[in-house]
Amino acid sequence: MPIIVNIPAPLRNLTKGEHKINANGSNIIEIINFMESNYEGVKKRICDDEGNVRPFVNIYLNGEDIRHLSDITTKVKIGDEISIVPAVAGGS
Repeated sequence: MPIIVNIPAPLRNLTKGEHKINANGSNIIEIINFMESNYEGVKKRICDDEGNVRPFVNIYLNGEDIRHLSDITTKVKIGDEISIVPAVAGGS
């Protein structure tokens, strides 16, 4: 059983319409790099030029914000589920 990554609608044009992908890696940045190697352009949408997750992108590992864990070095294991959630702005 691989690591499952839930892809938000704004990134699906890069993942050939897939809303879930199977990924390999031992931590979050390896998962992002895996995604980039299979879906060019994904990393630039998720990470800044220094390789950190952009402020308006939230990544959750099994429902927990990685910023409250070890950020991009957060360890992952087979069967984990990652959700990428772009921030939503709005209001009146």
